[in-house]
Amino acid sequence: MHADRLTDSICHHAEGPYWSDSWGGLRWVDMLAGDIMQLEAAGALTQLGGARTAHRITTPSPVVACVRPAVGGGAVLALEKGFALEDADGSITPLPPLWEQDIRMNEGAIAPDGSFLCGSMAYDQRPGAAAMWRLLPDGTTTELFGDLTISNGLAFTADGAHAFYVDTPTGRVDQFDWSDDEGLIGRRPFADLTDQDGHPDGLTLDADGRVWVAMNGGGQVLGLDERGTVTTQISVGARQVTACTFGGHDLSTLFITTSRENLAEGEDPQAGSLFAARPGARGPESERLFSV
Repeated sequence: MHADRLTDSICHHAEGPYWSDSWGGLRWVDMLAGDIMQLEAAGALTQLGGARTAHRITTPSPVVACVRPAVGGGAVLALEKGFALEDADGSITPLPPLWEQDIRMNEGAIAPDGSFLCGSMAYDQRPGAAAMWRLLPDGTTTELFGDLTISNGLAFTADGAHAFYVDTPTGRVDQFDWSDDEGLIGRRPFADLTDQDGHPDGLTLDADGRVWVAMNGGGQVLGLDERGTVTTQISVGARQVTACTFGGHDLSTLFITTSRENLAEGEDPQAGSLFAARPGARGPESERLFSV
């Protein structure tokens, strides 16, 4: 299966796509530019193919790592060194920074209790320097655990009992249990992808609980069954595939982000574009919102 290219190469480092009716379409981030990208539902998909125009929203940070919807029509954001809240009118209020080190936020998700989780990474990718952070609806922040390197894809099952997670250098997708009191607990391997082309990056779940993983450097997205076996391969026209999410009017389109980070001019010319495929799966009917 091959993904269609939806936009030109409009981002340097596109990441974190997420479809929400509260936004009226798809949002993702141009992470190292500090910008949120938005593709309105009316222009997202009728049929695959053909370039779309995305709207760029500037944030007050040099990095915006992740954006997810909040109750009331706003959003919660992970910025370079902490969190921020977006009001329904679009105004963005950064919360106090969580650290001073040369570390940035990277990828996250809304947890079953309505809190927002986001993991970090050091700019030099040094092992063990990253951590998983939790923002509670009352504004309290907690470091859940550390000793991570490149904290990446995170997605929760529909029943809220489990989460799937990637720390990229491990070459694995792992599984956690979820506790409202303790957070992510009981980490164990789910799928070893070290024999696949590329490195696991962002991920999402479909309505049946299957995992879809972006393989950075491999130019593909992999679909995994309940045993962690690769059952689907989607070829993407850019090598640095960063993340994916289901969306569209029927939730059957898999939107895929790609990156131009560390590429020379003219190298991998479709990198930085948004892609999409229809792999015969649907995203979950209900979405989780940050409970501000």
